[in-house]
Amino acid sequence: MLQDKIAEVEAKIKDALDKRTEPKVTGDQVTILAVTKNHPAEIVTETLAAGLTEIGENRVQEAMHKQAVLPKGGHWHLIGHLQTNKAKHAVEHFDLIESVDSLKLLGHLEKAAAELDKVQDVLLQINEAGEVQKSGFAPADFRAAVPELIQYPHIRVRGVMVIAQATDNVEETRPVFAAGYRDFLFLRDALHSDAVDILSMGMTHDYWIAVEEGANEVRVGSALFGARDYSLKF
Repeated sequence: MLQDKIAEVEAKIKDALDKRTEPKVTGDQVTILAVTKNHPAEIVTETLAAGLTEIGENRVQEAMHKQAVLPKGGHWHLIGHLQTNKAKHAVEHFDLIESVDSLKLLGHLEKAAAELDKVQDVLLQINEAGEVQKSGFAPADFRAAVPELIQYPHIRVRGVMVIAQATDNVEETRPVFAAGYRDFLFLRDALHSDAVDILSMGMTHDYWIAVEEGANEVRVGSALFGARDYSLKF
């Protein structure tokens, strides 16, 4: 039962919050982002009925397909790498784009949002682990980019997204998440904005470590829905 799986995740989050060694400016309320990628559209309906409102998808095309066959509902997050040529569709179909990894992409999103007369919420993805195969700003590039954000009036930067390295020893992710928290603080202080309020870190295999280190959104898929079905075509 999905409700049981949600309860298990919530219990782990509560335990992680209890293990924090100091208060975090991100607060003690953690949002579960239900990652429905490579699952059928009806999973979204079940998720919303179970009380989770935040839906995460990796690909614009898959989200567009699901939204076309589902009633309107939920808040949709794009968590996968976004190509600049998909920027307009992303702005049209997502409430929050978590995977902004360059000023070039921000420029395309700004143009699309201006054309749609929309202020687009985004997170800046930081490659804190320094993995060459992963997208994201290098930490130094992220800090250098922050003063440039004023150039994008149709973009509202809500915070930071971090993906830790895959490892058999989950404790190895802790320094990466701690770095993400520090960069969230840097962004919040630099922008002097209450709108900077989301620190998206942690997935099924490591989300409790991320919560201990300050995450207030975790991206959870297989812990809720089981294995993905890669035979599905969208």
